Order: sequence, then C-alpha cells, then structure tokens
Amino acid sequence: MDYALILTVLTLACGILWAIDHVRRRRRPQGIEDGLAGRTIELAGSIFPVLLLVLIIRSFVFEPFKIPSGSMIPTLLIGDFIVVNKFSYGLRLPVVNKRIVSLGDPERGDVMVFRFPEDTRVNYIKRVIGLPGDTITYRNKILFVNGEPIVQDQQGLWEGEGRNRNLPGRRPQLRQEFLGEDPHNILVHPDQPARQTQTWVVPEGHYFVLGDNRDHSLDSRAWGFVPEENLVGRATRIWMHWDCSRGCIDFRRIGDKII
Repeated sequence: MDYALILTVLTLACGILWAIDHVRRRRRPQGIEDGLAGRTIELAGSIFPVLLLVLIIRSFVFEPFKIPSGSMIPTLLIGDFIVVNKFSYGLRLPVVNKRIVSLGDPERGDVMVFRFPEDTRVNYIKRVIGLPGDTITYRNKILFVNGEPIVQDQQGLWEGEGRNRNLPGRRPQLRQEFLGEDPHNILVHPDQPARQTQTWVVPEGHYFVLGDNRDHSLDSRAWGFVPEENLVGRATRIWMHWDCSRGCIDFRRIGDKII
C-alpha cells in the first residue's frame, strides 16, 4: 500500500474543502445555520492543517519504518521500529520521489532505505557498499572495494534472542567490518558455501547495497543497483523493538543509534 500517495491525496482533498469552507463562510449571511453538507465540509477542512503537517514531516523530515525480515541482523532485528532521516539525501517531492533540493548523497557504510528497483511500492533497507564509479568484488565472503579487501575481525558466535534466535544447528559468526568511518557488525554463516566470485562496476547515479546478514540477504548481488531516484533516506535510530516471544517491548533497544 502506497501510504505517501494516500496521505497526499487526502491532504489535497481536505485542502480543497478547507478553501471552499473559507469562501463559504465569508459569503454566508449571518444567522444562517449550516446544513449537513456544510458541517461535513467544515469538518474535512478543519483536519487539513493536521494532515498538511504530517505530510511535511513524513515527506521532508522523518519517517518511521518497521523491520520485517532478518536481512540486516545483527544491526537491525526483526521487530525493530526505526526512524529514517528523509533530508539526508536531499528534499524530495512526495509520491514522485523527485529530488528538488540537494543536501547530500549516500556515503559508504550508511544504512539506507530505498524503493526496491523491481517493485517501487516496496521499501528495502540495506547498507551502502559501492558508490558511483566503484568496483565491488565479493569473494569467499570478503568484500573488495576498488581492489582493496575490507577488514573483518572475528567477534565470536551469534546466538540471538526471541524471534531473532538462531535456528537449531546454525552457528553464524559475528564479525566486525571496517567499511566506513565507524565499524559495524555483520553475520557470516560458515556452514553455507561461499558464492561464486562476482565483480560489479557501479554506474553513475546508482549504488551497490548489501544486507549485514550476508548469507541471508536479497540485495545488489541478486538484483543489481539502486538508482538515485529510488532513495528514501538514512536510517538513524531505533525507537521501539516489538517481540512478544520476549514480553513484547524490549526497552533495551529504544534509542539505539544505527551504525
């Protein structure tokens, strides 16, 4: 469901009714009571400022998202609710997603929300690995950016908790990867065979993205690059984690910065 389109249409419709109500009030003789149609127009017009404020905040400032899959474990867990900074990569018109003001571009290592290139009605979240012009190679579960291997430090085994707990028999390795300014954690499953070595050259105006759960992520290795016009924003904070197998709300993750 395209919530941006629904919110935009509702705001536009209520804005028109707000204008009609404003004109109607100026022309209505004093002492004349509104009928049902008039009260309906007045009510719809009264919620226009609220809808407009929500539309502005959602389109240009921040937008909440829910994490539905484990492709970004251990950085993001199934059940995380996150805040996405919408102006990190410029101000964009709602629905058409066209950038009207340039305020910045994705940086290597960003956790980015974007419209899935194969179905733009769906939002995806992955980590930015390759910038325009980069050469990316994935060999034996190690990343190479422009010919340089990205360092990975072993951090032990990942167990997980609640609905994010490992399946029986699986013992993925937790590794720390040094890609951007801040190191981040990834998961690697040694029991799964390594993919065939692949190399990609990122075209201009596009980005190469991977999930942090490297062996369980549908990402640029499968479907290609993210066009600039599909960018939504940069994930910044976790504002809630919901897992009813562990008491529903996990207060320990609230407010955590996404690195």
